[in-house]
Amino acid sequence: QVHLVESGGGLVQAGGSLRLSCATSGLTFSTYGMDWFRQAPGKEREFVAAISWRLGITNYADSVKGRFTISRDNPKNTVYLQMNSLKPEDTAVYYCAADAFGRGTPKPSGSDMDYWGKGTLVTVSS
Repeated sequence: QVHLVESGGGLVQAGGSLRLSCATSGLTFSTYGMDWFRQAPGKEREFVAAISWRLGITNYADSVKGRFTISRDNPKNTVYLQMNSLKPEDTAVYYCAADAFGRGTPKPSGSDMDYWGKGTLVTVSS
């Protein structure tokens, strides 16, 4: 059985930083592209960042480019999202998702993802 478990969310002041982690099990992690999505209250889910299954190709939403960094640690079966210079508009539930042989391309809807975590809440106060 596949599990994706996010952690690292919390309350932070604007301008602060957080690092989210997504620990996976039950899948061959090295063969999956990994993405982060988020959903703010009253809004639709949106793509945040993606990293390919090999070569470390990354893509970011324009709203987070230059502030967020996605990375992966294959031996630990974990993907990370380092979030710096946080803004109140970054407040959302953040989800990680896995995409078999994903190439790290942006995914507007996330409908192509194979597995999802349950999310971790990030709240940025002004």
